[in-house]
Amino acid sequence: MVKEVKNGMTFMRERKAISPVIATVILVAVAITVAVGVSYWMSGISAQYTQFEKVEIQTGYATAISGGWNITLSIKNSGSGAATITHVFVNDVPIGAYGSKALPAAGTTTTDLPAAGTTLDAGEPGSVYVVIASGGTSTLSSGTTVNIKLHSAGGMDYIKLIRLP
Repeated sequence: MVKEVKNGMTFMRERKAISPVIATVILVAVAITVAVGVSYWMSGISAQYTQFEKVEIQTGYATAISGGWNITLSIKNSGSGAATITHVFVNDVPIGAYGSKALPAAGTTTTDLPAAGTTLDAGEPGSVYVVIASGGTSTLSSGTTVNIKLHSAGGMDYIKLIRLP
């Protein structure tokens, strides 16, 4: 290596730099690494804000009991966030007497759903029971199809049609 002195400064004549091809490969590798890191970071952030509820009524059936019908709904939250079922409607009429598992007065309905609702975590199954009493002002009879609607705290409605035996 020969050093030259020009105007009091020393220069290295045979000093070599990195090849442009190697520099390009390094820049591309760094760019890809940063892009992968940012995508993982963004997917983690988006997962926090995109949780949703999706309650599926897997099965629903009615059984005849003395003085009415007992309807059993098997539900499951297949969403990624918790779902709270707050109301039960029968033929679009809300059930007024929550918390009672006994047979209601003639022509009325009830459910085992607590007044505060029931919460299902993601992937959690559950059951909702509805008792419909015959007689009184009720026009329901065997062979009638009833519309059971579960309403969630998130504003979603989940509907199942059940035929009374």
